[in-house]
Amino acid sequence: MLKKRQDKTMRILYGPYTILTGGLFMFLFPAFWIYTRMTGRYGQHLKERLGFVPLKAVKGLSGSPRIWIHAVSLGEVKVAASIIEALRRIIPSCSFILSTITEHGRKLARETFEDEIPVVYAPIDFVGSVRKALSIVRPDVIVFLETEIWPAWLFEARRMGIKTALINGRISVRSIGGYLKLRPFFCEVLKNFDVFSMILEEDAGRIRAMGADPQKIEINGNAKYDLLGSIADPAMETDVRRIFNLNTNQRVFVAGSTREGEETMVLDAYERILREFPDTILIIAPRHIERTPVIGSLVERHGFRYQLQTDLDKGKAKRTEQVVIINTFGELSRVYSVGTIVFCGASLVPLGGQNPLEPAVWGKVVFYGPFMDDFLDARALLEEVGAGVPVSGPEVLAEKAIWFLGHPEALERCGDRAREAALRNQGAAGKHAQVIKSLCDFM
Repeated sequence: MLKKRQDKTMRILYGPYTILTGGLFMFLFPAFWIYTRMTGRYGQHLKERLGFVPLKAVKGLSGSPRIWIHAVSLGEVKVAASIIEALRRIIPSCSFILSTITEHGRKLARETFEDEIPVVYAPIDFVGSVRKALSIVRPDVIVFLETEIWPAWLFEARRMGIKTALINGRISVRSIGGYLKLRPFFCEVLKNFDVFSMILEEDAGRIRAMGADPQKIEINGNAKYDLLGSIADPAMETDVRRIFNLNTNQRVFVAGSTREGEETMVLDAYERILREFPDTILIIAPRHIERTPVIGSLVERHGFRYQLQTDLDKGKAKRTEQVVIINTFGELSRVYSVGTIVFCGASLVPLGGQNPLEPAVWGKVVFYGPFMDDFLDARALLEEVGAGVPVSGPEVLAEKAIWFLGHPEALERCGDRAREAALRNQGAAGKHAQVIKSLCDFM
């Protein structure tokens, strides 16, 4: 009787969602199709986004169980890599297909997995697209990473008897308010998950508040940290120094994954740093490389000249300017290797921050602003050993950077502790993989 009532409630809430998304799809698709033809953007692989997964991607899925992992973009693809590695150890017979939403995520996934795992674009969350994709792939388990909660996927997977899991799950402080406004709907959506493997107790608490069954929730840490040990290759640092024409004693200020509004603050801090250490090089790596021209203009307005990483990479020029802008994706973890002072972006503006353990694993003291909501565990880990430096604005950033540059022994000691802390916080991928295996064991 209870199950019948739940199914009825699900139909009542899912019906309007299906009508709404279907109506939006029918209304917007013609204009979108014309846009793709006129601009050439997003048209590639449009059929995949409509659910027509290429048959050649499915033919190679010979192992069992068949696991579909959905990752949005770059960060989630890295998480997927660590979890897939762990799953291969405990379920050697399984096969994988990976979906992404962004082009950059797809590119990284293909570079990471090459021909071993098929990579496709995820279907849009419209019932027709989802049904088509699921009927072609026929997965045994669908793994949604981090904050991917898609109603149509989940309802249709349940209807087809496919197990579903939210893995490396997190619900940010910034997003919980929006979810709670629609709690009755998300309460029903979350019933379709078989298990929630969350990062922190705080994440578990937030998804419980959204209506998730407490009996389905586990806390298993952050799998993003499991691949950190393989990042810090000394040969990589040597190569980056060669490309950027940096000697081993060169002071370098790396500002990584910066967002709109932060570059001006970084440049203000850099001006102050130069008064004490005039030979310092600044490397800016924006989160969105299409903003490169805007950032270049900001650099020039501050009285500096700059060079682009692509010009240096291709050997067109030797670095002679004090400012370099990174204008390609996937380079930041390498660039961190040469930083003397490292700032993690999206943290001086309220956007949740970036992973501070990526530079920490290179033995770097990490500076960040007050908005680190998405990486509270990593922040606490670094601050516990004195290797995370919170700053409130450009003045404090400059002041603390100048202090560390003037005390290189303290900088090195804190950097060593940062690396130790980053490497110590591993093993989550294996725990998340065991959760997925538990779903497979019931098949």
